[in-house]
Amino acid sequence: MNKNIPLATRMRPTTLDEFVGQDHIVGKGKLLNRLIMADRLTSMIFYGPPGTGKTTLARIIAKETDYPFKQLNAVAAGVKEIREIASEAQNPIFTPKGRVVLFFDEIHRLNKGQQDVLLPYVENGSIILIGATTENPYFELNKALLSRTNIFKFEPLSKKDILYIISTCITDKDRGLGQKDIKIDDEAIEHLVMVSNGDARVALNGLELAVLTTPTKDGTIIIDKSIIEECVQQKALQYDKNGDNHYDITSAFIKSMRNYMEPDAVLHWLARLIESGEKPEFIARRIIIAAAEDVGLANPAALQVAVAAAQAVEMIGWPESRIILAEAALMVACSPKSNSAYIGIEKALEDVRNRDIGQVPSHLKDAHYSGAKNLGHGKGYKYSHDYPHGRAIQQYMPDPLRGRKYYIPKDSGIEAKIKKQLDKIYKDI
Repeated sequence: MNKNIPLATRMRPTTLDEFVGQDHIVGKGKLLNRLIMADRLTSMIFYGPPGTGKTTLARIIAKETDYPFKQLNAVAAGVKEIREIASEAQNPIFTPKGRVVLFFDEIHRLNKGQQDVLLPYVENGSIILIGATTENPYFELNKALLSRTNIFKFEPLSKKDILYIISTCITDKDRGLGQKDIKIDDEAIEHLVMVSNGDARVALNGLELAVLTTPTKDGTIIIDKSIIEECVQQKALQYDKNGDNHYDITSAFIKSMRNYMEPDAVLHWLARLIESGEKPEFIARRIIIAAAEDVGLANPAALQVAVAAAQAVEMIGWPESRIILAEAALMVACSPKSNSAYIGIEKALEDVRNRDIGQVPSHLKDAHYSGAKNLGHGKGYKYSHDYPHGRAIQQYMPDPLRGRKYYIPKDSGIEAKIKKQLDKIYKDI
């Protein structure tokens, strides 16, 4: 094979037996394996991180099933190209089986018009669509197209998978680096596996760069950890600010803050957000919401710190904002927890939307404008500051909701004191 072709391309598996990883999809007895073996292909979407074998598996499927293979990129292809392929698929001279495998890379970029053009051909089976995307297809593709496809989720390759790919590459004399005398120590391999983060392409590109840029010593290329660190300077984080990985990491960050005393997990997920290039303003907003929803009156200072952090990151920016965000997130994480304010306002809103809520009691109505008193507004109102502790015993709820309780404080942090006071008041009523 042409050695000028990148190593990652040369090492692409060409048969199902060579394919590494995704056993939950192509393992013996699994759905996709059975479809291929029985030559009963249906349209499908491959969804998952880069470097996990989506394009490679699509090519293998076409080869194993002996269908013509066509490839388009959603960024460059238009309606014209789709119709040309469909026309070829229906031509018995060029396509005796009457079916073509159409691989659409970055299928999430197809607009509605392009997706609509595909539908009839996918439905009648003349095009076996295989779409590849790093985005969650349930967010990006229309329901009509999704209903006609099987969704297969690809996972990052395991450490064992990456190790196998690296060792195979080093020994393969036809497509890999087997014709060179390479000595790579265990620490270097371990670091290469770690920075690849389940992406075979990153691992192979890093290995190739290390081999090509390291001088031989007595005919041997010696690669240690420092060389790998130089060739792969940044870990391949699987994150897309518009994709579901973004939502998953953000969700983990929020749920870790919600749990009482989980500071280490909070800092881990915060670091993932920061290192992936998330905006500090976005992170700060999530911390504010958590302070209000999950801490509440158990520690009112948490919301003050969170709001101050949001204001501070607007003035400071990266990299110092990492410290500000860490302080605010830790304040939320280490605070006693109560969602009573959240539950209370939700219950109140539900009643306002769905129940008979009555009118404002007359003694609570505005009595400041001319003629209000003639209507009885404000009559009998007790001014709270005229009574001990600022509490006047009178009706504050509308008639249909008298006795209705929304705020149920928890025995947590500062809110425990509020609960004790309210319990005493309810007992005395």
